[in-house]
Amino acid sequence: MRILTDDVVHHDGKKITIQGWIHKKRLLGGLNFITVRDRRGIVQVLVEDKDEVEKLRGLQIGTVVSITGVVHKDERAPGGAELHDATLEVMVPVVDAPPIEIDKPIDHKPDNLDTLFEYRPISLRNIQETAIFKIQALVKDTIRKQLQSEDFIEFNSPKLLPGATEGGAEVFKLDYFGKEATLAQSAQFYKQIMVGVFERSFEINPTYRAELSATTRHMTEFIHIDAEAGFVNLDELMGIMSRMVHAAVDASWDKYDTELKRWNASKPVLTKEFPKITLNEVHEHYTKATGTSTIGEKDLRPEEEKWVCEWAKKQLGSEAVFITEWPASEAKFYHKLDDNNPEIADRFDLLFRGVEIATGSMRENRYDALVEQLQKIGADLEHPGFKYYLMAFKYGLPPHGGFGMGLERLVQKIIGLNNVKEASLFPRDINRLAP
Repeated sequence: MRILTDDVVHHDGKKITIQGWIHKKRLLGGLNFITVRDRRGIVQVLVEDKDEVEKLRGLQIGTVVSITGVVHKDERAPGGAELHDATLEVMVPVVDAPPIEIDKPIDHKPDNLDTLFEYRPISLRNIQETAIFKIQALVKDTIRKQLQSEDFIEFNSPKLLPGATEGGAEVFKLDYFGKEATLAQSAQFYKQIMVGVFERSFEINPTYRAELSATTRHMTEFIHIDAEAGFVNLDELMGIMSRMVHAAVDASWDKYDTELKRWNASKPVLTKEFPKITLNEVHEHYTKATGTSTIGEKDLRPEEEKWVCEWAKKQLGSEAVFITEWPASEAKFYHKLDDNNPEIADRFDLLFRGVEIATGSMRENRYDALVEQLQKIGADLEHPGFKYYLMAFKYGLPPHGGFGMGLERLVQKIIGLNNVKEASLFPRDINRLAP
């Protein structure tokens, strides 16, 4: 019976069999060690018999092996135990040296990222790299469970659409049996439609943005956490998001504390409810602190996002902060404007450790008002991209709002990575379409 690496220590003195990949090999003559990796971790094997050592000659890291040996507890060994008196079976030999090292931390400096991604099928086998995506899987699962605990129902929306109806970011166009189609920029229209079905709905799915941006924060394909809720207000939406991020951060440190320490990650400083500051207040504080005026600007500069998160950590005790009161002139047609001040949209951005990770807003739920706002931007109300969306409103949608969050950006900031692409298994940007 196969024993997994994290269970080896519980079989002290017994003969067991492990199976996995050779992760490291040290042939020192009298003392020969190999480290074997499986899905749970690594274990060290002492190979003393000359015939067994000979089986390793010419084999490289990545060779798939089955090893039977006797367990010896040893606090110095990975996992607290190692195998002695080893007998080896080479299941899949590898004779070519790997193009990238996987038995030690991989350099994540900007000029090495192309190498990291070019050899992605191999670089992902590095234990430190693997940890990123174990954490990501946990974050996604935790967010799913948190939303479900608050009565959100998961759904999956189409990613092939009849046109670029949402506006905003550029879209990818493709031929759809002689018709022009686009890849979805988000689940925006569908999650609003689902408010009339479930009241609270969410999905965690790919999103596509044809933005010509080669930055540390942009990708052309990423995982979007899209959620929408009926009968809520802006503060309640921000509360949902605060609880969601808290759950993801706590779960990451509870389960992967050791892996996060390998990345020199520090647990985010967060208040129970994330603080709120208006866009104009950010501009004022930033201008006063830096001498660079951003007064009157309708968005935040990247350097402002970084600055305000550092300021919020020191002054408000939180590395996450909501930015509120965005100008109505920048609102999308489905955003609701403030009832008391129509110059302001009921919108917020969530900044976390120096970057925007989510945007949310209340939506215009009144059919006539929505039609009017669409007409102002010259929309064809009979276009299939709008026709069925408007149908949901015509037959009754309550006051509602929602948000979209980038999974990779959240994971990037939890771990402390410098580039969002480092938190993507196979990143897509304007320069990379493979592997």
